[in-house]
Amino acid sequence: MNTFVPGRSWLHLLPASAKLAGLTAAMVAVLLVDSPAGIAAAGGVTVLLYVSAGLAYALPAQVRPLRWLVVGLVALQALTAGWTAAVTVTGRLVVAVVLAGLITLTTRVVDLLDVFERVLRPLRRVGVDSERVALVLALAIRAVPVVAGLAVEVRDAQRARGPRGSVRAYAVPLVVRTLRHADALGEALVARGLDDPPPVRGR
Repeated sequence: MNTFVPGRSWLHLLPASAKLAGLTAAMVAVLLVDSPAGIAAAGGVTVLLYVSAGLAYALPAQVRPLRWLVVGLVALQALTAGWTAAVTVTGRLVVAVVLAGLITLTTRVVDLLDVFERVLRPLRRVGVDSERVALVLALAIRAVPVVAGLAVEVRDAQRARGPRGSVRAYAVPLVVRTLRHADALGEALVARGLDDPPPVRGR
């Protein structure tokens, strides 16, 4: 499942480093929002960003995997802190995830990997393998849409078999498929020698 969507929009053409810096600033701004009105404004800006990138059609797919989490979080926050807090906290989460999704839709993973590696390069002086850490970060970014895609596949398969079953009937196949994907990914990394320990300096 490849999340990158080729295009010629301003977001596609923006360097990966600038997009990551913008995402960081946007995340900080979203965390500072403390009202439903502010969340609505942040959501509106997010929608405009998707439209300007020619990816408005992809917006529902970014939100859909969060629906049950949103329902549970809103209910929990409403019971413990009130509806205003529920909307604000949940809205922050949704906006943050959707903004991160926009980065993966408009940026190749290899470009993100290159930025992470450059940022972490100074840490080599203290023994940190910047390339491996960058690879882990890139894999973490890729894991979110992959698991979301597996969830959709499990749901569709469940619907094809008939009426909806229990939560266990949905969760177990999803966990199994996720573990199989992790095993396949691990085998691919091993085949490329990425499990080898980093060289010891001075040898």
